[in-house]
Amino acid sequence: MNTMRTAMLLAFMTALFMAVGFALGGKAGMMIAFLVAAATNLFSWWNADSMVLRMYGAQEVDAQSAPEYYGIVRDLAQRANLPMPRVYIIHSDQPNAFATGRNPENAAVAASVGLLNALSREEVAGVMAHELAHIEHRDTLTMTITATLAGAISMLGNFAFFFSDRRENNGFGIVGTLIAMIVAPFAAMLVQMAISRTREYEADRRGAEICGQPLWLASALRKIEAYAHQVPNMQAEHNPATAHMFIINPLSGERMDNLFSTHPNTDNRVSELEKMASAGNFGSTPPRPAANPTRNARSVPSVSSGAGRPNSSEGPWS
Repeated sequence: MNTMRTAMLLAFMTALFMAVGFALGGKAGMMIAFLVAAATNLFSWWNADSMVLRMYGAQEVDAQSAPEYYGIVRDLAQRANLPMPRVYIIHSDQPNAFATGRNPENAAVAASVGLLNALSREEVAGVMAHELAHIEHRDTLTMTITATLAGAISMLGNFAFFFSDRRENNGFGIVGTLIAMIVAPFAAMLVQMAISRTREYEADRRGAEICGQPLWLASALRKIEAYAHQVPNMQAEHNPATAHMFIINPLSGERMDNLFSTHPNTDNRVSELEKMASAGNFGSTPPRPAANPTRNARSVPSVSSGAGRPNSSEGPWS
């Protein structure tokens, strides 16, 4: 089913590319847009995950460089009967995480330094179980491709500014320019929002099953939501088409549980997890408080996080 949805998404995005191309340059523009869309689709299928990881400056870690974090992912992957994904750290102070990859055999999970510092071990386990659920459901392919194509369509729409004075070559004249400037980027944004909000509930439920403790993920979601509105994620702000990939919306904005939000309302997600815990089919043990991030720890490697920035802080577990 997810493969069919991905194929439909690629077809929709290709048609949207062609419509924008026709609006900008008539039949010739449509053919150019088709070739660009075909190349983008092929690239997205094989390389979108690597591109997103590079976009966020993610650093791959292993059992030696981040033993506790890596161990959590390894244990959860075994519980879910999934291949071990590649494990990455994002050098961002905002607590957040995402998963990417075209299939479970070529998947990766990434957590920010801010998340590893702010959450307890149990809460991190809840978050990573949620990301593994996305991998198991094969959501990551659709989400990653959507991020790539939505960003490309948005940039294509922006080209309308440069063609607005060439109406003789524009299939729809000024109407075509308006379509390219407004409708196409909005349609791409609408697709990524519609995909994300329905699948987050499913990943929450399956993530709770994987870690066995719905309250761990519920507690993590509350903390991430609180931090996300206080600590900016500048990479996400510069690349909003990737926002739907994160467990909590990394962008500034209103928290509305409707079609125009990239994520369901966090309170609603927490409520569903609490219902799972109270039903008695899962564990109901609340997570322990996060350890003091200033204590000695071995979970986050001390490496440079980018030009002009000091080494990342250490992780929260001793």
